[in-house]
Amino acid sequence: MDIADERAEEPRRRGRPKVSSDEDKRTHIVEVARRVFVKYGYAGSTTAVVASEAGVSKQTLYKLFQSKEELLAAVVGAHRRLMLDLPRPAEDIPIAESLERIFMIDMDEDLDAERAGFLQLVFREAAQFPELIDILQREGILASRQHLADWLSDRRAEGRLSLDDPESGARMLMDMIFGGMGPPEGRVQAWPDRRLMLAHLHRCIAIFAVGIGAA
Repeated sequence: MDIADERAEEPRRRGRPKVSSDEDKRTHIVEVARRVFVKYGYAGSTTAVVASEAGVSKQTLYKLFQSKEELLAAVVGAHRRLMLDLPRPAEDIPIAESLERIFMIDMDEDLDAERAGFLQLVFREAAQFPELIDILQREGILASRQHLADWLSDRRAEGRLSLDDPESGARMLMDMIFGGMGPPEGRVQAWPDRRLMLAHLHRCIAIFAVGIGAA
């Protein structure tokens, strides 16, 4: 066998392994951006700061997000899972218990503060940047409401509850729960005792479950 044959039989060397996929980078950048927005505010944050703290070049960031507004929309979309844990598979537990899990009623205080902190950012700077409310509405509230309406509709199809209009029911329940929490910036005044707030939220879900005839 000559040298050429030996080389032919050698396993082909692979190229340099890819450090991370674009999706991995996107997820990482979104998480860093959320922390940057909360820390510096929307006005005080720049894509350059996000890129620096995420450890990526500005070119990489702009490849994935064309603007700071688009980056915020991605942050709101990711943050949505801190508002409602949906979509989720069907569970063989009472409807009220599933709803408590969906709204993460018993979320630990640190995570709850993180959830409230991001909303504080949006409401605090909405007067200066009206697009923040539009993004929160489009990427957060409306998308979450639709996920909840779909979940309620699926449970109705299973015969586990009676609800003529799942979209109205989703709106009603979100109003009850998020309104019951109190506005992020005034929650301490609304609920000086966290235990009272949690008891109120559990009561809201229990009343809603009875109202829709949850099995």
